[in-house]
Amino acid sequence: MSEERDSLFDFPCAFPLKIMGLADSALAQEVLAVVLRHAPDFDGATMCMRASSGGKYVSLTCTINATSRAQLDTLYRELSSHPLVKIVL
Repeated sequence: MSEERDSLFDFPCAFPLKIMGLADSALAQEVLAVVLRHAPDFDGATMCMRASSGGKYVSLTCTINATSRAQLDTLYRELSSHPLVKIVL
């Protein structure tokens, strides 16, 4: 069975990524750069940003057009290892 058939998703599909990090002016630009490397058709204007109630953290939601499990895995790995990013869901 192929990797694509083992997946819970039918690719391509709209896939929301939620990225959380400290409220830093560079976070959104850094996340956008990483997302565009892996999903070049992502429209940065659709990124949603929400500050935590205390203002210390920010969550970003990027809904990409996911084309494969490998694409998602690579994107998660790169985002998770970024120093400004705390959590990727």
